[in-house]
Formats: sequence, structure tokens, C-alpha cells
Amino acid sequence: MNVNENNSIAYTQGDGTQRDNTQNTSVYTSDNLVSTQQIQTQNSLLHSDENIAHTPVNLQKDFVQSDENIEEVLEKEPSENVQNPYAINTPLLQLNDLCKRYPGMGNYMSVFHLNLTILRGRIIGLLGPNGCGKTTLIKMINGLLAPTCGTVLINGMEPCPATKKVISYLPERTYLDNGMKVSQMVEYFSDFYEDFSTEKAYNMLGALGISSDARLKTLSKGTKEKVQLILVMSRQADLYILDEPIAGVDPAARDYILRTIITNYNPGSTIILSTHLISDIENVLDDVIFMKNGSLMLYTSVDSIRSQMGKSVDTYFREVYAC
Repeated sequence: MNVNENNSIAYTQGDGTQRDNTQNTSVYTSDNLVSTQQIQTQNSLLHSDENIAHTPVNLQKDFVQSDENIEEVLEKEPSENVQNPYAINTPLLQLNDLCKRYPGMGNYMSVFHLNLTILRGRIIGLLGPNGCGKTTLIKMINGLLAPTCGTVLINGMEPCPATKKVISYLPERTYLDNGMKVSQMVEYFSDFYEDFSTEKAYNMLGALGISSDARLKTLSKGTKEKVQLILVMSRQADLYILDEPIAGVDPAARDYILRTIITNYNPGSTIILSTHLISDIENVLDDVIFMKNGSLMLYTSVDSIRSQMGKSVDTYFREVYAC
């Protein structure tokens, strides 16, 4: 069995055979996956003749073969009721041959030649085992890490102050100042972000029974995470990126948290939600992205997995990543 330099099996649809040196670029309409295959060039620093690049699994058979066809698809999105100042044929998020290699890791890349196009108005699960590159990818999208190669484009722009204004990011670890009151954090976010809604924040705090006068250091870990999520979801952003938003939340509060996520974001926006608790979130997802060893394994709709595979996302995930 051949593997690429990131130890990822190169999959294709159907008979499970492998194809050399291909990488998949995926874009969506509201109904189905559209894919293009692009041949990768060899780079002596990153590849050897023994390696093959990763070919993701596709659940759809119809491939778009030209940029003209992709533009036709993009022109149909977002839906007519979406209000967005950017041209409708500009993808919300586009990743082009994106790589990240940390110093001291040799040729191994945490993100491996990833190509991806994400449109507006979707709730997307970013899924994969620990160490597969999800958080590294998220940090590059947010401009917190510089790519080793390739580009990240948000509304057609590389990460910069303008893109930070349209991304609302919830990191895996809390960054809140323990010495501040909840009300002070609300005021801080209101001053910092023009699109922040103080009214929405206080409504959600009240619904979860969190006192605005409480100091963060007096709150439990789970309650701090709820506060941080409320602050993030009180913005009217184009792209919400949530890294493990319900990992530290008790099961009784998860349903409310998920309702908060899907009812308190701009309908013309997209949410990328990274989590291991797939069974808890799959009912709110439109699409899923599977990653393994830094490579894109799968990008498709939840409905495609259910209809074509006859399985839940959680069941399919367990099969794909079975040890």
C-alpha cells in the first residue's frame, strides 16, 4: 500500500484504487458537491519519487472540468435573500495549495497541499482525529500562522485587518481576562467590533443564567467557555470559526449552545465548527470536511453521506478513522 509523505492513504471513489499526484479542489452548490481535479507539480523540498499525493474520497461522480463551469456554479450562490457587499462570484473562503510545516518536523507537513473553496450560507463540520491539522488550518485562516506555501483568501483577500473584521473566531483555549467581569468583556467586545450586538449578548447570558456582574475567575471552565461562545456569536460576521465550542460544556447545555449557534448568526454567513462530538452536532450541519494527517480526505454534504452511504456522519466517521 502506497502512502504520501504525510502517511495518508490516497483514496478514490469506487474500487479503492489509488491515483498518483492528484489533489482535489471542492466547491459547493446548495445541493451537491462539485469537484475539479488538478495535477500537482513536484517540489523537491516537499516530495520524493516514492510519495503520492492524497486524493480525497468523493461521494459525487460528476466532476467539473473547467474554471468556466466553476464560475457558473459560484454565480448561483448565495441565495437571493443573502445580503453581502462582495461580488456573489467571490468565494467566502478559498484555500489554494495550502501547506504548513513546522520547524524541526522534516518534510512532514501539518497541512498538506490543501485546496478548498467554501461558499456562503453553510454550517460545516471540520472533523478528524487529534493531530490531523484542524487547529493549524484554523489558525492560518485567521492569520495567526503563516503558510509554508499556498494562500488563504477570505472574500478574495489574504488575511489582513480587513479580513479579521469579517471573521468571528472561537479558539480552543479561552483567552478571556480572569480579572474582568462578564459585563466588562461585553463592553470590550462592543468597543472592539463594530458588528457586535450588546443586546444579543445579554439576552444569551440571561438565558444561560450567567450573571453579568460575575468575575470570570469565579466561573467554572464550562461557564467561561459559554461566555466566550456568546461573545463570538454576538457578532454579525461573514465567517464564524468555532474550535471545539462544546467540548467543555455539560450535556444539558449542549442543545442550547447548538441552538445559539444556528439561530444567532448572519444567515448569509458560514460557520466552520471543529469538534469531536459528532453525534451531538451532525443534525445542525450542512456539510462536512474530513482531514487526516494534514490532508483533505472528504468534503461533501451531510445529505450525501446519509443518502449514498446509508449512514450517519458519526458512523461513517468511525469507519473512516477506525484504528
